[in-house]
Amino acid sequence: MRNLVDILDFTTKEIDELVAVAKDMIESPEKYAHACDGKILGTLFFEPSTRTRLSFTSAMMSLGGNVLGFSEAASSSVAKGETLSDTIRMVSVYADIIAMRHPKEGAPIVASRVATVPVINAGDGGHFHPTQTLTDLLTISRKKGRFDNLTVGICGDLKYGRTVHSLIAAMSRYENVKFVLIAPEELKLPDYVKEEFLTGKTYVETDNLENAIAELDILYMTRIQAERFTDPTQYERLKDVYILDAAKLKSAKADLSIMHPLPRVNEIAVDVDDDPRADYFVQAENGRYIRMALIMMLLKTKGINDVRYKGEENAELECVNPHCISHTERGLKKLFVGDTCVYCDQHAARK
Repeated sequence: MRNLVDILDFTTKEIDELVAVAKDMIESPEKYAHACDGKILGTLFFEPSTRTRLSFTSAMMSLGGNVLGFSEAASSSVAKGETLSDTIRMVSVYADIIAMRHPKEGAPIVASRVATVPVINAGDGGHFHPTQTLTDLLTISRKKGRFDNLTVGICGDLKYGRTVHSLIAAMSRYENVKFVLIAPEELKLPDYVKEEFLTGKTYVETDNLENAIAELDILYMTRIQAERFTDPTQYERLKDVYILDAAKLKSAKADLSIMHPLPRVNEIAVDVDDDPRADYFVQAENGRYIRMALIMMLLKTKGINDVRYKGEENAELECVNPHCISHTERGLKKLFVGDTCVYCDQHAARK
């Protein structure tokens, strides 16, 4: 059984195939109208979502399938104290494939270990968001026609931005990609992401969007996420640190692609919306088609074993990430590869 927990679960060849199928779906949606007749998608959203949840629903219905699920944890038995593992075992009986969003990092790994149907990670805390990355890659392919030889600027919340982490993981596998990481000191890209994906790659870090914009082929704007901050005063201080407007785009390339995973707050002014370089609404539309292609692929793929999520128990280590699923899931084995937590990819500390 095949799952999508991390964008690196797919090879670049598989991503190319998914993008090609999604493009065909855009051109000829009627060819796929009955591809998933009789199949059921379970959408388990323990965190709020608009685009991701609705695009999964739209994707499955466009393939002829049906959808069941919930849109908040309070609507599930988790509110009564049920573990994630038990919820997934139960839903596996009712659905043929599961798409899950969860606030705890590593939750999709827990789900994939107990599910009897494919599991898709629709976002786990500040960790990863691989289906958004597939959406981003389809958008880049349609706009640029390639994934290599690009300068990619990523601006805003690079610390907690799961879309950022997944996009860097994906794009780091292509030749001659330069990353320009634009963030204030408090929201810089975590070291564990840099160590895993950017070692030996070309990247620069800056806090100045205006100085960086001229060289970019892609500008990926992100929202400063209030829900990730424990200190409200820090959020208030940082929330409007970057605002892209028409004036700042005067020095940008004519073929720049402006992207955003949405929702936006103030980080892209509305006067950018009519600029032909603004691709974020098309990007949201692309999410429906790439998720259609993904659902089809996972329902057809058999015999895959998620070996990369195996690890060893170590009584001397403890994950120091307070957002990791290992701290809240009852009965969960705390697994490590070396001194790295299997669930959230962060370094552990000795007790």
